[in-house]
Amino acid sequence: MSVFTGWRAALRIARRDAMRAKGRSALVVAMIALPVLGVTAADVTYRSATQTETEKLTAEMGAADALFKDPGSGPMEQSVNGDNYGSLSDTPPSEDAPALDLRTAFPQGARGISIQSVPASVTTGYGITDTDIFEFRVSDPLARGKIDLVDGTFPHGPGEIAATESFLKSSGLHVGSRTTLRGPEQKYTITGAVEQPDDLEVKALYAVPGAVIAPWKATAAHDKKVLPPNAGETTWLVKASGAQGVSWPEVMAANKKGALVVSRQVVLDPPPDSEVPLTRRLGSNTMSSGSTELSAALVTVVAMAVLEIVLLAGPAFAVGARRSRRQLGLVGTCGGDRRHVRAVVLSGGLVLGGVGAVVGVAAGLLLTVVFRPMIEDQAGQRFGSLSLHPKELLAVAAIGLVTGLLAAFAPAVVASRQSVLESLTGRRGVRRSSRVLPVVGSCALAVGVAVAVYGGVSGRSTLVAGGSVVAELGLLACIPVIVGLLGRLGRRLPLSPRMALRDAARNRGRTAPAVAAIMAAVAGSVAVATFMSSKMAESDYEYTPMLGEKSVVLYTTDEKSVERLPLARAAVEQNMAATGRPADVSRVWAGSDCNVYYEDEDSCGSMELVKPTGKGHTCPLNTKGAKELAARLTAEEHRSMMHSPACLDERYTMGTFGSGGSNIVVGDAALLKTYVKLDDPAAAAALAAGTPVLLNRAYAKDGEVTLKSVHRYSEKDKKNRARHPGPARRTTGRMKVYVADAKYAETPGIRMIMPERSAQRIGLHTALYGSVYSVSRPPTDAEEQRTSAAIEQAGGGVYVQAAAGSRDREDIMMLVLTLFAGVVTLGAAAITTGLAKADAEADLTTLSAVGAPLRVRRSLSGFQCLVVALTGVLLGTGAGLVPAVALRLIDLRNALREMRMSPMESAYTPIVVPWETIGLLAVVVPLLAGALAALLTRSRLTLARRAG
Repeated sequence: MSVFTGWRAALRIARRDAMRAKGRSALVVAMIALPVLGVTAADVTYRSATQTETEKLTAEMGAADALFKDPGSGPMEQSVNGDNYGSLSDTPPSEDAPALDLRTAFPQGARGISIQSVPASVTTGYGITDTDIFEFRVSDPLARGKIDLVDGTFPHGPGEIAATESFLKSSGLHVGSRTTLRGPEQKYTITGAVEQPDDLEVKALYAVPGAVIAPWKATAAHDKKVLPPNAGETTWLVKASGAQGVSWPEVMAANKKGALVVSRQVVLDPPPDSEVPLTRRLGSNTMSSGSTELSAALVTVVAMAVLEIVLLAGPAFAVGARRSRRQLGLVGTCGGDRRHVRAVVLSGGLVLGGVGAVVGVAAGLLLTVVFRPMIEDQAGQRFGSLSLHPKELLAVAAIGLVTGLLAAFAPAVVASRQSVLESLTGRRGVRRSSRVLPVVGSCALAVGVAVAVYGGVSGRSTLVAGGSVVAELGLLACIPVIVGLLGRLGRRLPLSPRMALRDAARNRGRTAPAVAAIMAAVAGSVAVATFMSSKMAESDYEYTPMLGEKSVVLYTTDEKSVERLPLARAAVEQNMAATGRPADVSRVWAGSDCNVYYEDEDSCGSMELVKPTGKGHTCPLNTKGAKELAARLTAEEHRSMMHSPACLDERYTMGTFGSGGSNIVVGDAALLKTYVKLDDPAAAAALAAGTPVLLNRAYAKDGEVTLKSVHRYSEKDKKNRARHPGPARRTTGRMKVYVADAKYAETPGIRMIMPERSAQRIGLHTALYGSVYSVSRPPTDAEEQRTSAAIEQAGGGVYVQAAAGSRDREDIMMLVLTLFAGVVTLGAAAITTGLAKADAEADLTTLSAVGAPLRVRRSLSGFQCLVVALTGVLLGTGAGLVPAVALRLIDLRNALREMRMSPMESAYTPIVVPWETIGLLAVVVPLLAGALAALLTRSRLTLARRAG
């Protein structure tokens, strides 16, 4: 018999055996198909979400050939893609020079549509909100791809407007609703819902040219309001007259007129560097982005997927081989040798692996298509197209096929070693567990952990990935011994749990791979969850708050608005979750109270707290020997020093209550209790006695602070200028203060609270700024809009600012990771339970024969599932912490290097274990798996005839 004839017979036997045992075959196909499905869906999603250059240009300029901008630099030279440019003139254009009419720079015969935007306040279904309004003819075909219609119609008249879906969702409006532009009080009807495909979360309104900006500017000029910078700047989408688009010579011609151009034709088919003047002058600045970490992550993911398939499908092949041992024995009686028996079992892996690979790829494509809108909403952008790469999909299918063969390899070797007599009689040979494998596994575990840690310390992500895989394989080799020890734990337990533990220990070949598969899935989820939790903690540390947590502040911009503060307070108390009474805050300043953004800074007064020098006052990280000091510090020591009062102001000084950099406010004991959360009778008594309370003790020396003020009055401040004629008056004096505990130095926006009579005593000016509330939770969009509407109805001029809320997206990602690991754990435990039932049917029949209650079948299945799930989760948690810690060591190494180059850079790199996620996986999921297994198991006895 030739080789091919033998394999044809083996494949035929394997196919018939698979059809005969449909349940077991479906189980194996599912185990191979599920990871293939996941990898296929991830590949298609990643390729589709990664925008090509053409898709990026479409998102930027729609269906136009080019985008024209005026950077205000006059004649220029630009790079090919427009991300860099340089002026050809040594003197920049005057601010009084008229703006460039970009239409004069268009190629001959081209047409274009303009885009202008302004920030504005509009009414909503809840109240009032601020948003951006674009004058952009979105109904024009040139806008397709940049703005797409989702519902309704595009706006065509001056009283019509379109809104993004995100704006409609947050505002409580819908297509057909009316909104009013505050200021001109002009009403618009929302005719359609649109979306910006590359950013689905943007909140904006779109109107036809001339419908919004002209009345908005007229109202601002009438009310003498200063327009924000760049308000009303114009960008043009241009369509060339020819089919070739805007060429590079036409781009350079537009540059000479002062226009910056992004041309689709030029970006997709760039000219040589010799034809780009800016490149010839400055050189090419192309930077290659390294993909080492991405490659290492992909290798790790693929390796874990293959390992999981082998671990889960392997026991199924082993059970199948045992249940077909009589058939395999007949192969031996007919003249077949060991290689033919191996071929039959391997052919089963080939058949089922091929079916699983095909089913997995097809299901992955189908699910990606079905859930595409949900994936796009989660990603925050639309796919340009569903991108399919046949070579990658074939590689994924090949991995499924190969892993099917690998899963059948060990059972094939075991089946081929059995004698014909054992196969025909159904007896199982007794084999002792290997004593070498656990030793090798322990060594591999230790080596893998060491390699991963070394990779983290040395900054090599490939070593982290490789060491993590080796450590997991080492732990895998130790699992049979761990499972064997489970049998000793059940000596004093009731019947069902005792039998479940002993069955798991006795059938290690079935239990250990399933435990390892759960371990692999949980390890990946725990690793990612730990890394993300640590990154979030690092981000929280580096975040600079503008306002204290769970605080809402009402603030005014002029003296007239102060009169409306009582009505504004009522609006906050009615619409937000305010707790207790508010605390009033007043501003304090010296000389003229000028806004240095619009006024001449030299004509305004100023004041500042002078920080003493010396230990405890000067930040060591901002001195001459800071680099040498940073080189000796650990990350924790650096973090502690950065949080010291002396260094806090080096990180940030401004906040909601900032006043010329001094961060001094006027307040009383209510401000201490409501905002600072300083419940200290001594501090309250000090304020009542006229003594300021200093929150940052680095500014105090011997219980006093030095306040330096310059009383300078501008020409506009005629009242105070007449009272204080002559040159600027400089004052430097010392004040006795009450010094708060060091932890209060981190209070956002406030450095010192001064009683009003103290400010007046030293010649400073004060004015009521607003009120501060403590809230039980951050306000919602609807609550903020209702509050703003009530304030505007009362006359306006008072604004509401709330502290930032929680990060919902990160919480969702953590939930998804937990659900993924939980589903895999439930699936692997269910598979193991099913295999145990199929493999131990004779034992269950014996139990019934000796009088065991029928419910024993249910309870035994439940405890078998619980044992496998709980063991896998606990081992997976330990295995998952290895790569997470190693990757954080890489981050720590990079942070320390940056800290030693720039001592004020943070080196804080925490490792935060997500105990909630681990708790769900270690407690809830195993209990749920056991309960489901018990409920879904039939307790009724099925009679079976005796074999032989």
